[in-house]
Amino acid sequence: MAQLNDIIQWCNQTLKSHEFKDYAPNGLQIEGKSEVNKIVCAVTASQEAIEAAIAQGADLLLVHHGYFWKGEPYPITGMRGKRIKALIQHDISLVGYHLPLDSHPVLGNNAAIADILELDNIEALDPAERNPIGNIGYLKQPMSATEFKVFVSERLGFNAIHLPADKTSIQKVGFCTGGAQDYISKAAEQNCDAYISGEVSERTFYEAKELNVHYYACGHHATEKYGVQRLAKAISEQFNIEYSYFELNNPI
Repeated sequence: MAQLNDIIQWCNQTLKSHEFKDYAPNGLQIEGKSEVNKIVCAVTASQEAIEAAIAQGADLLLVHHGYFWKGEPYPITGMRGKRIKALIQHDISLVGYHLPLDSHPVLGNNAAIADILELDNIEALDPAERNPIGNIGYLKQPMSATEFKVFVSERLGFNAIHLPADKTSIQKVGFCTGGAQDYISKAAEQNCDAYISGEVSERTFYEAKELNVHYYACGHHATEKYGVQRLAKAISEQFNIEYSYFELNNPI
């Protein structure tokens, strides 16, 4: 058993959440019971994730995509109202970390991608960022663009969309999980051979071709399901409490 406030304080300090300008509040978003015996983590605070937390008797739902995003309407109604009502009725806390959980050099989504793809010599995609949101890494051996598509698809469990460039060999790889397709320009500035993110836009096709950087869209969900699991495991070890991961395979 652990105190909710102690968990939040530890997470905030570990992830340096106060150092980020984000699109939603990081940390405690909905307050439930003060004592935590079990955590369920999920990528997104969907209705099914909430129902899983309820079914498993969780006291805390830990997510990457929570609520209260900039630009959202203020009234707590409709789909979001139903979700929040269920959390409050069952006294379950909702805790979300967005950019801090992308950025963390050990627990973060990008760190996980680097490990899964066995990328070495990790550096910042944007050297000017204090806490880099994107990174660059190097393959141990160069691959062709086709070989790399097969490689990332197998490793990430997602049929990657490849937008081609002229380079015949890939070794220097930029990457930023989720919806960071527009960072391909940063990858070009750093002379990357390829760039990986989760989503793709119509404009990305032309940018890959004209910036001469192979682009691989590997799924928003598929690239961001690791950080919450790493963070939940770290919390579990720090506070000696149980956790589980709820997977709802989102094909986007």
